[in-house]
Amino acid sequence: MPHRPHRRDFLAHSAFTAISLALAGCASDGRQSAAARPNILWITAEDMNAHLGCYGDPIARTPNLDRFATQSTRYTHAFATAPVCSPARSCLISGMYATTLGTHPLRCQVPYPSHIRGFPAYLREAGYFTSNNVKTDYNAANEKEFVADAWDRCAADAHWRQRRDNQPFFSVFNLMTTHQSRSSTWPWEQFEREVASQLSGEQRTDPARVVIPPYYPDTQLARRTLARYYDCIAVMDKQVGELLQQLEDDGLAGNTIVFFYGDNGAGIPRHKRLLHDSGLRVPLLIRFPRPLQHLATTRPGQTSDRLVSFVDFAPTILSLCDLPIPGHLQGEPFLGRGQSGPRQFVYGARDRVDEAIDLSRSVRDRRYLYIRNYMPHVSWAPPEGYSDQSEFRREILQLATEGKLNEAQLTYAGPRKPVEELYDCEADPHQVHNLAGDPQHARRLDRMRELHRNWVLGTRDMGFLTESEILARSGGLPPFEVGQDRARYDLDRIHAAAAKTGCDSCSPLPDLNSPDPAVRYWGAVNLRYWGSRAGASTGQLEAKLRDPSPDVRIEIAAHIVSTEDRPHQLSLETLAEILTGMDKPASVHAARAIQSLGEKASPLAPVMKAMIEKARTNPSDDPLMFIRFALEPLVAEFSKGG
Repeated sequence: MPHRPHRRDFLAHSAFTAISLALAGCASDGRQSAAARPNILWITAEDMNAHLGCYGDPIARTPNLDRFATQSTRYTHAFATAPVCSPARSCLISGMYATTLGTHPLRCQVPYPSHIRGFPAYLREAGYFTSNNVKTDYNAANEKEFVADAWDRCAADAHWRQRRDNQPFFSVFNLMTTHQSRSSTWPWEQFEREVASQLSGEQRTDPARVVIPPYYPDTQLARRTLARYYDCIAVMDKQVGELLQQLEDDGLAGNTIVFFYGDNGAGIPRHKRLLHDSGLRVPLLIRFPRPLQHLATTRPGQTSDRLVSFVDFAPTILSLCDLPIPGHLQGEPFLGRGQSGPRQFVYGARDRVDEAIDLSRSVRDRRYLYIRNYMPHVSWAPPEGYSDQSEFRREILQLATEGKLNEAQLTYAGPRKPVEELYDCEADPHQVHNLAGDPQHARRLDRMRELHRNWVLGTRDMGFLTESEILARSGGLPPFEVGQDRARYDLDRIHAAAAKTGCDSCSPLPDLNSPDPAVRYWGAVNLRYWGSRAGASTGQLEAKLRDPSPDVRIEIAAHIVSTEDRPHQLSLETLAEILTGMDKPASVHAARAIQSLGEKASPLAPVMKAMIEKARTNPSDDPLMFIRFALEPLVAEFSKGG
């Protein structure tokens, strides 16, 4: 059966709650009075995996979190739904998959439907004070209204201390100290000044002691980068200790449930932005004080191997607060009176991140990970303007170019991805041995492939439409509305076209003539995958450069230029026209396609320079920034060549 959005019958639960709480002297409507409800504190650490002493990491220096773990449940199988911040946060705040909402690309800024609210809004209505310090990043075009509905206080000084006397609170603190900027992309001098300076000499991590994972070359820079990441964690641990101490000082620890978790994988190469455990698996510690132990499923200091997904967090908080769970939420509460049975699988999605356009999906059970890559001709380590500020990432890519990486290291830095990936995460915790082609795992592969397809179709995954196409079909309405309309979004047909990319026996040519522009787009993507092996002449394809869909024109033009020995003027003109046009998502797509052409795009250098200058004069415009990320390295290469 397809995986469908969660629907819940509240009648039996409400009856039980009314009886039990009435006996406890609570409100006559069967719900707890606000003062009787637990406080909840969320501490979110950006961009980190479970590299903590309490998770068995021998390098981490995390005394505060290690002590906290002895008082908490330590979850060993907690997963983000996306390996990068804004789609993951969209899921956390809404209780819905970003792929269902249409909020799956990084900083896409699309409207949420009016009935989809940030779950803290339900807490506010029940009498809670809600505060967020300070990050939102929900991919919401209507973010101002969305935030105002969810939070009483959303600012850099937001704190539970701003509530009324005896008012229960739900407070979030986002700790940036482990963010990719600090751990990887800032210049070393800035890291030393703003992060490392908070540690004494003996608290610094010795690069000689770090453990090099098999997907990294063992270089001095690799060791130095990992040591830097651990130093960020050490400083973050101090900040956690300060927040927990504030809770104690205020006399609130005895009635506050505390969550600590990471928002996605570490901000170092091959972690954040990928669908492997290094990108999605996060630490999760939850502490229940003694008076609230009845809401926990374990005793303090114990572990749980229950699969937990970010989509489960919103219904879990509502369950802990004994509030109704709206029927549109797609997760399963794993704590509180309303908790469900354990889930068997968690799902992940990778889409556009900055200028890097991609589409991959994952399914994970407690042991095996399956990944389906719909753009296998795109590397797991493509050019990325932001990530490439990391000196270590540049070193990895340079070693790949020089042929100095081994097979395990090329699973990240190789020029292409497998169409399918399957890993035994117990035998291969770093996921470098792909079992997708192993006959002994054929049945498991078929099962995971089926689960993936059912999830895509059952949750109405919007990722199979380009961002430009989503805007065209929605006409300003929330993308969610398009996704739920089978007449406007024939997902079965479109997904079938997308699944042909990488198929050895699937010609892209029939799909190029489909009446559905999304099917034609995937035919063009498949054409790019096949390259010169596609069997289509330039003469056959030139008519497609007049396709109504800009995304189809981009892929066709890039295919022609990449497979022709001499510049194809019409294709280059097509790319330039879309790059400089008013359709911003299509402009980003065109910039990325131009970047992939390398030297063959040199006739477009003047247009590229003009777009870079436009981006520099509009620094707050995200699409223009992404265009600059794509084009600047290419223009720099042209300059080197004279």
